[in-house]
Amino acid sequence: MSNQSFAFKQFRINQDKCAMKVGTDAVLLGSWVNALNSKTILDIGTGTGIIALMLAQKSGARIDAIDIDNNAFEQARENINSCNWKDRITAHHISLQQFALENSQKYDLIVSNPPYFVDSSKAIEESRSNARHTDQLGYSELLDGVLKLLNPNGKFHIILPTKEGESFRELAEENKFYLTKLTRVITRADKPEKRLLMRFEFIRRTFSESSIVIEKDERHSYTDEYKELTKDYYLAF
Repeated sequence: MSNQSFAFKQFRINQDKCAMKVGTDAVLLGSWVNALNSKTILDIGTGTGIIALMLAQKSGARIDAIDIDNNAFEQARENINSCNWKDRITAHHISLQQFALENSQKYDLIVSNPPYFVDSSKAIEESRSNARHTDQLGYSELLDGVLKLLNPNGKFHIILPTKEGESFRELAEENKFYLTKLTRVITRADKPEKRLLMRFEFIRRTFSESSIVIEKDERHSYTDEYKELTKDYYLAF
């Protein structure tokens, strides 16, 4: 498989223009989200457009995919235009902050695989740095945008490293936005958890918590639970 593209069962992702390539976080989030009953979806920080395409595959929703980076926007638009659901997905070259100011639409479902490094050394390449760090989209700004754009009965899904995820959860609850589903992501059984898959809603509901282990003892030896979660997308499963 070339680093310039990545083939899934029902679509292909070209990634030659985009700083952040197809990764496990995006595939986990796109696979984990239940989008079946959603009519409108917003993908914040779409990158290559992978999550928007994954959600289009599993739903009949109309999807807006936004990204502040021009190369990512061009890449997402290219991938959208070559997929089977191009009539239902629109890419926008815009920041979340500006999109929230200009857009009065409310979404049934919002999803984001956001920047998450708060204090760390930055990549030399500016676009990759912007995609990985919170400078241009801090958690407060992300939350403000979601709170404005989400339907009262809507759901917001996000994936973050554990420490950052706990911080986001605290911030959300301060704004009466509640975690209703949590899946702890463990790379291997002998490793500590790496990521949190989280669903937030305006209404406090019965809380659901689970965990998923990606690999067995060896690299690329995937667990049955990970295969089951991602089988609609990965060619190997």
